[in-house]
Amino acid sequence: MSAKKLMEYLVITLGSLLLALGLVLFLIPNKIAPGGVSGLATVIFHVFNLPVGATMLVLNIPLFLTGLRKVGLAFGMKSFFGTVVLSAFIDVLEPMVTAPTRDPLLASIYGGILAGVGLGLVFRAGGTTGGTDLATQIVRRYIKFSAGSVLMVIDGVVIALAGWVFSVELALYALVSLFVSARVIDLVQEGVGYFKAALIISEHSRQISQAILTQLNRGATALEGRGVYTGAEREVLLCVVSRPEVTKLKELVAQVDPRAFVIVTNVHEALGEGFKEISDW
Repeated sequence: MSAKKLMEYLVITLGSLLLALGLVLFLIPNKIAPGGVSGLATVIFHVFNLPVGATMLVLNIPLFLTGLRKVGLAFGMKSFFGTVVLSAFIDVLEPMVTAPTRDPLLASIYGGILAGVGLGLVFRAGGTTGGTDLATQIVRRYIKFSAGSVLMVIDGVVIALAGWVFSVELALYALVSLFVSARVIDLVQEGVGYFKAALIISEHSRQISQAILTQLNRGATALEGRGVYTGAEREVLLCVVSRPEVTKLKELVAQVDPRAFVIVTNVHEALGEGFKEISDW
């Protein structure tokens, strides 16, 4: 096994552990079913007293077989590994830990955070822990939505079932947990917005790009643009910088052309020369 593959499986293991902790510490003992197979297994646990991890493993078999056929052997093996590891972690940890809170709001928030970080790490390593996160990866092969959004839609049905079995109030707390985990999943997968992208429209784009290269030591890309009202051809500069460099960039633009039009927006993640190597993920 290559070092990269080994690292991917280690990340899946870590993510599965964090997800299991979120479940056994906060969600399962407080009857918060955060959707998906884990939520369904939580309902079964409280109604029939069947172990959550083993129940999840049994329920995941059909999804795993579907995922293996749809998304390939390599992805399927990672998913199978994540499914088994998560189920084992849950049943091993459940009798060893005690819920730190019985406040359903705190449980839903902190359980959602741990679950989101865990699932985000597993997704970034190219695997799943079975359940609706496996279904999410299958759906995303055909529909281009974020993982968190797809997961929220799929898990809604299970939350409705849990609300019918437990109570509407607990279902509302489960929605809070699901919302938190979905946002954290996207945060882990897409980054926390440490970078900024600037679009600069100016009649002095050459001087501005030179200042960016020499004074900021950053690159820029010149795009062809045309004013709709004037019809004039003009270069549009695209430049990605770190947050601390934004002020300096605006100062450089203002020095060259005080009348320049500048748009600054958030960048979730920047990969390539000058930033994180694209091969890292």
